[in-house]
Amino acid sequence: MSVGAGVVEESGDFAFTVEQHLTPGGPPLHLRIDLSGRHFADTLRSVTDWWAEAGEPHPGVAPAARMPAYSTWYSLHQSVDAPSVERQAAIAAAIGCESVIVDDGWQTTDRTRGYGHCGDWQPNPAAFPDLAAHVTEVHRLGLSYLLWYALPFIGRLGDAWHRFQDKILHHEPHLDAAVLDPRHPDVRDHLTQRVAQSVERWGMDGVKIDFIDRFAARPAPAPPTGADCTDAHEGVRRLLADIDTRLRRTRPDAIVEHRQPHTSPALWPYATMLRATDCPLSPAENRQRTIDCRLTAGPLAVHSDMIMWHHGETPENIAVHLINALFAVPQISADLTRQTPDQLATLTFWLGIARRHRAALQLGTLHPARPELGYPLVRTHHDDTTVIARYAPIPVPLPDTGRPTLLVANADRDTAVQLTAVRADRAHATIQGCRGEIPSRTTLDLAPGPNPVTVPTGGLLTLTREP
Repeated sequence: MSVGAGVVEESGDFAFTVEQHLTPGGPPLHLRIDLSGRHFADTLRSVTDWWAEAGEPHPGVAPAARMPAYSTWYSLHQSVDAPSVERQAAIAAAIGCESVIVDDGWQTTDRTRGYGHCGDWQPNPAAFPDLAAHVTEVHRLGLSYLLWYALPFIGRLGDAWHRFQDKILHHEPHLDAAVLDPRHPDVRDHLTQRVAQSVERWGMDGVKIDFIDRFAARPAPAPPTGADCTDAHEGVRRLLADIDTRLRRTRPDAIVEHRQPHTSPALWPYATMLRATDCPLSPAENRQRTIDCRLTAGPLAVHSDMIMWHHGETPENIAVHLINALFAVPQISADLTRQTPDQLATLTFWLGIARRHRAALQLGTLHPARPELGYPLVRTHHDDTTVIARYAPIPVPLPDTGRPTLLVANADRDTAVQLTAVRADRAHATIQGCRGEIPSRTTLDLAPGPNPVTVPTGGLLTLTREP
């Protein structure tokens, strides 16, 4: 199916096209057109509900998948071993993380950032001599454990290459690897067994499954001898279903991470969380990607790309990074052993906000403003709490509702926040800096129209309305 949009220059119209390439006996086309004129987020929410009605039931999201996480990728890259992961995990647990994700490097001694050693999926014995004992130690620290798999890749330098080199969808010579053909049952069995050992042998809580989109990077060749399905997409679906069954046989609440761009609702049954694709050191892109995912990810927990920063970054700028990921589960990836007390205090404060208000931030009714401007203001509400984040020097409209608690996070350099009220109101105000310190507590008599309040960059205003 092809979906397109563009300007008709002759008429000045904006045209949308949907073209379906029919196959005999294939599914019919169902086209949904929403002309309600309501907020675009409400329209998208109804679309995801529509998708869910036609799909398989979702197994649910483990509580740890909605809590802040620590990833080793940007902080350690491939230089991971048991002692370094445990050092980071101990600090991550102390500042509010509830899981650690060990990324590329656990399976190889190579540190050149290639994928030539993918496919065997056995721990590097020099770095992880007793992986099960290491996982037990991370659990003792209070964290769940997820392990990374670049699922499609078979590296030319691994033992598995000799077994599967004739069962390839396409080659990736610049990666020193190829993409396996999931239409072969023995390929699926191999990958399922290697992924399942993470929970069955080593006691982990889940897996990070990466690069699923590479299966579809190029058109699949004709079905080869030995394949049990003709379509590579069907092979991928069977592979993910097999992995899901094996993982949940040992751990019913297994956590499975996918990431952009493999975001299709057809993949929802085989994942519990969806991460924004890589955008290191770009808080604005992290904000836009996480909001996009929140609007279209259905039942999945949405995670930010791993938040990284230079070790000399100011606490205020670290807080800006975290506020840009406020409406998703924050993943952080910096060397925590190099952080100053002020930097750690900033992390502790904002990860604490993410934890305490996760119902509103992750499950609330999300209304981001102005997508064409990159969502400069985002609002969500749930039960008695409204949370608004401000990413540009623009007014903050106060909701005209009876919800007693309002949080306003300021990620902009402008500290003069204009609260726009529709009616006279009275509220107790607490202003906090990026580390959670409280420079001001006061009572505000809000008048209709703009009401200026000073909120530090990276800081938080909490308003509690009087009955």
